[in-house]
Amino acid sequence: MSLLPLVGSKTQVPLLDGTTTTYANLDVAASAPALQSVADRVAEVLPWYASVHRGAGYLSQVSTALYEESRATIGAYVGAREDDVTVITRNTTDSVNLLAGCVPGRVLVLDIEHHANLVPWRRVEAGVTVVAGRDTLAGTIDALAGELARDSFALVAITGASNVTGEALPVGEIVTLAHAHGARVLVDGAQLLAHRHFSLAATGADYVAFSGHKLYAPYGAGALAGRRDWLDVGTPYLAGGGAVDDVEVGETTWQPAPARHEGGSPNVIGAAALAVACTTLGGLPAADLDRHEASLRGRLVAGLSALDGVEVIRLWPDSDEPVGVVTFTVDGIEPGHVAAYLSAEHGLGVRDGRFCAQPLLKRLGLTAGAVRASIGIGTSLADVDRLVAGVRSLLAGHVRGDYVLIDGAWTLAEDPRPLVGPAGLTRLADTAGSCGATVG
Repeated sequence: MSLLPLVGSKTQVPLLDGTTTTYANLDVAASAPALQSVADRVAEVLPWYASVHRGAGYLSQVSTALYEESRATIGAYVGAREDDVTVITRNTTDSVNLLAGCVPGRVLVLDIEHHANLVPWRRVEAGVTVVAGRDTLAGTIDALAGELARDSFALVAITGASNVTGEALPVGEIVTLAHAHGARVLVDGAQLLAHRHFSLAATGADYVAFSGHKLYAPYGAGALAGRRDWLDVGTPYLAGGGAVDDVEVGETTWQPAPARHEGGSPNVIGAAALAVACTTLGGLPAADLDRHEASLRGRLVAGLSALDGVEVIRLWPDSDEPVGVVTFTVDGIEPGHVAAYLSAEHGLGVRDGRFCAQPLLKRLGLTAGAVRASIGIGTSLADVDRLVAGVRSLLAGHVRGDYVLIDGAWTLAEDPRPLVGPAGLTRLADTAGSCGATVG
């Protein structure tokens, strides 16, 4: 049973055998469906939509108030301190790139990170150091400590929860360690915030970056929240209207944050959607969410582990309380083939490939990638059991379709399923994106 109402929870999809079934979305770690409260709020505010920060008209005043109240709500959701600032961005990648233009020194990261928390730091003029994770969580933290003792860093950027395995780093411990060496901490909250309540003030972390589309608010907004000083003087992320204080030919005076980094017309609808998602999720008791995820994740891991030829991937034997992300491999069958089969013959949506974490997958020896199932507030026991049954059926050779590799993605050689998507859609996609595909 869903913990909260979601849009599309009863969507029917066609199967290869000619029947239909309710779609089981086990790919919420990539993008989560919209909360019903979010969709309702967007419908409510759309008639009031107008320019933000740019008009004296009544609707412009309403939209500006909505945007700024949404900012405050989003900041409160992540425990922003009184002197912190919340910048509305597009997503986590946008947020990290923004901060990368403001860091006044070297950055330290682990190789377990999503590309969004690896690639942008190459923009930092002072440079970035990437530390390879160790075989244990304790050893990994020791490696960070050793690097902090050897060199001077302005920022340590860590994931709140791995998008590959769901395992979480001890944020408070790493914050204490980094601060002792004069470094600040950014938490990539993309995978954490939909599963755990998080607070900048409580953890002592300096910044957190996150995405609305992973928080059940897929309307194009994310956020970066944290210490104001770097953001007030850092290079404006997007030069243009709204970010400026005064413009002369050849010279520009910039606003302080957050306006400094919000050039162009703000995404007021996205901000409002993210704000109501924060309010809705914030009202969900943490114990209820933890119980829901722990039960389903435990059942899924146990079910998959019981199948001969299936391996559930972990980073560290000494980590605990992972979020609802489970990644596995099937002996002798490529991950993309597994995912295509589960979709076409069981109505299951999972992720395959290297999950935009290629350095980690390579270090783990998973050069062909893996399969990832992710659990959210709408996942049921039936969804989990259906996935385990689907993998069992695949291993037993109960396969109807002819699956082929085209442009790096597994798909049906011939797909007889009718197109039942939204009006105006003429065909299904037949290739995966490069970040998810094995070739990416």
